[in-house]
Amino acid sequence: MVDSSGWSEAVERLRREKEALAEINSRLEAEKLGLERENAKLKKELEQAQERIDELERTVARQAAPFRRRESLKVAEKKRPGRKAGHPGVRRPRPPHVDHEEEVPLPACPRCGGAVHDRAPLTQYIEELPRVRPVVTRLTTWKGICPQCGEVHSTHPLQVSQAQGAAGVQLGPRAVAWATLLNKQFGIPMRKTCSILRQGFGLKLTAGGLAQMLHRVADKLRPQYEALREQVRQSDANYMDETSWYVSDPHWVLWVCTAPLYTLYHVDPSHGGPVAEKLLGPEYAGVLVTDCHAAYRRLKCRKHKCIAHHLRALHKSRGKNPTEASPYLDAWEQLWQEVIELRRQRDALPAETFAQRRAALEATWDKLLARPVTQPGDHYFLGRMRNLGGHHFGCLYFDVEATNNRAERAIRPAVIARKVSCGNRTQRGASTWQILVSLATTAQQCGREFFDDLQTTIPLMAGVPAG
Repeated sequence: MVDSSGWSEAVERLRREKEALAEINSRLEAEKLGLERENAKLKKELEQAQERIDELERTVARQAAPFRRRESLKVAEKKRPGRKAGHPGVRRPRPPHVDHEEEVPLPACPRCGGAVHDRAPLTQYIEELPRVRPVVTRLTTWKGICPQCGEVHSTHPLQVSQAQGAAGVQLGPRAVAWATLLNKQFGIPMRKTCSILRQGFGLKLTAGGLAQMLHRVADKLRPQYEALREQVRQSDANYMDETSWYVSDPHWVLWVCTAPLYTLYHVDPSHGGPVAEKLLGPEYAGVLVTDCHAAYRRLKCRKHKCIAHHLRALHKSRGKNPTEASPYLDAWEQLWQEVIELRRQRDALPAETFAQRRAALEATWDKLLARPVTQPGDHYFLGRMRNLGGHHFGCLYFDVEATNNRAERAIRPAVIARKVSCGNRTQRGASTWQILVSLATTAQQCGREFFDDLQTTIPLMAGVPAG
């Protein structure tokens, strides 16, 4: 016989264990719900953070797109330093003139003093910088009264101003040209420019004095800048880009219009289409090459959109898909590569062959636009292509390059200058910067020396080069 009291104790023990397990299970269920809510919250925060990162990346890309290396792009294989094998060597040429002749004889061995046989001359040419001492000219000019013209002054080619008194000690045209060249063409900061002038040339100048001097130079060169702006409006093709700029605050924009023979910089508080229209004019008749920034839609001229920007957007679109494998995006990438290749062969192909291949690419374009897509990255890129309108193959119809790389290269020195100096402190400084840097860059593109242009403009007797 089984003791009933033993059964009762066993049943009671099992009941208590069941209640304990039920309590544990209830606690675990509560913890599970809490973790699920926490997980959902973290996922939402992660999505918001990713959206913020994407926005920051787009902002940085707009500011310095030409210089930013993206991880998604293939890294080129590291090249060996130096030029390719078989390239002719480069060395310092023999100087065209000799100022001094020096000879060091060898009458005896410099070590033991013994006789030396089979002597032969060894010739070198040593180019050395002389010690520079400023040439100071005390200039006396005269003023008088002309019965017909009123007060008149005599002038001299070395004069850059007629100021007297405290401002009567001035720099000559060559000194002013050197200071302008160092600061604006070579991008050396104000204080370092003053240091170079003092240590290398013996010229004392403060950063504030240099800034005021550059303003005066820019005022004299403003007509040339306006002529350059008119050249931009009359050009058959323009390459435009923009980046952020600082004029006492970071909300300004630097615009650039460039072509093989000129570069125009313009600093403006606006990032919108009216600025582009102001630079090119409302009736611009040439071809405009840009990225896909919406500001350029305002212009009704013929256009071409940069293919390099399309390829960057395509790589970004792959990241939006569950996997990078996308036959649809592969087809787009192949199309754009074929457009680039056909543009390279444009001058070598017969006109009829070129037109046939272009028509085939247009047919592929229409098919890709009409193809239904489901993946988010494919849909994103399709929307971007539809927004191009009729400006997708401009480089195959007009004599322009396939990418906007020319404008991006023109932006590069400005971005470096912005990192060094943080842009400009005043609007007048921005105006001075855009005038001098535009004219310096244009002179370099045309094979001229900006230094020579400055020397013919800076003196009061304009057009008379200073000696």
